[in-house]
Amino acid sequence: MSTVYGAALKRAGEKRPEQGTPVRRNKQRVLVVPSRGVTMRMRHLVNDLEALLPHSKKDSKLDSKSDLTTLNELAELNNCNNCLYFEARRHEDLYLWMSKTPNGPSAKLQVQNIHTMDELKMTGNCLKGSRHILSFDAAFDSEPHWKLMREMLTQIFAVPKTARRAKPFIDHVLTFSILDNKIWFRNFQIIEKDPGANAAAEARGERKRGAPSNEPTLVEIGPRFVMTPIRIFEGSFSGPTLYDNAEYISPNAVRRALRTEKGQAYTHRVMQVQAQRAKRDKYKGSEGELSRARVFS
Repeated sequence: MSTVYGAALKRAGEKRPEQGTPVRRNKQRVLVVPSRGVTMRMRHLVNDLEALLPHSKKDSKLDSKSDLTTLNELAELNNCNNCLYFEARRHEDLYLWMSKTPNGPSAKLQVQNIHTMDELKMTGNCLKGSRHILSFDAAFDSEPHWKLMREMLTQIFAVPKTARRAKPFIDHVLTFSILDNKIWFRNFQIIEKDPGANAAAEARGERKRGAPSNEPTLVEIGPRFVMTPIRIFEGSFSGPTLYDNAEYISPNAVRRALRTEKGQAYTHRVMQVQAQRAKRDKYKGSEGELSRARVFS
């Protein structure tokens, strides 16, 4: 009975009488699910993110026309408390749902400017399954909705130490920056110089003693993409709206505006032709005595 009691206290995070401050355990697990109709580039992006998150589980494609609340049950079956759902529309638009299942909150974002690791051909490299450092822009502290987005991104992308597939070292950094009301995602490898190389160079006389040592450098390895927040909901894939981006313009509206602009250009060109023909008919009907048709008739 004491064993059961101790396990219950450990799960609840309470202090045991014979111990001091309890150790906080990060038990975040992420379910990565794409939708039907994803393109090759979208599928590669999902695979890259799944490889960057050792604590994630990937499931088969989901029909986007169905109710999204079924993702809560799917996450519960896979023993996950976070969900990344990539919804593809018209085979060209990609939306990302980030949710804290099963009670929320959740956020819907549009993913643009996608560049996968196979496409970038970067020189950097990192070991699969290694943990990473999360770096957030200072602008995440400016507004309440950005603070909520930072907390959601932290719980989803932070790899726990106890993850089954995680390696016990850190060799890359995930950066989240805010620019033009959008979240820019970048992945950098940490390249550290060998401290023994400096001592060997000093012994050979190739390096002066006391010279500044080579500091770690960052090399981008991908993938990279940009996320535009659309809405933040109180529940998981549903519920009241906590934040609505008034500056967001849907891709359908952008394409409609481009088609309208092309149509207006065609209409203007046709009106010019009609005006020119009307002008010719006007002067053609008012021929005088010295007109060419009467003189050379």
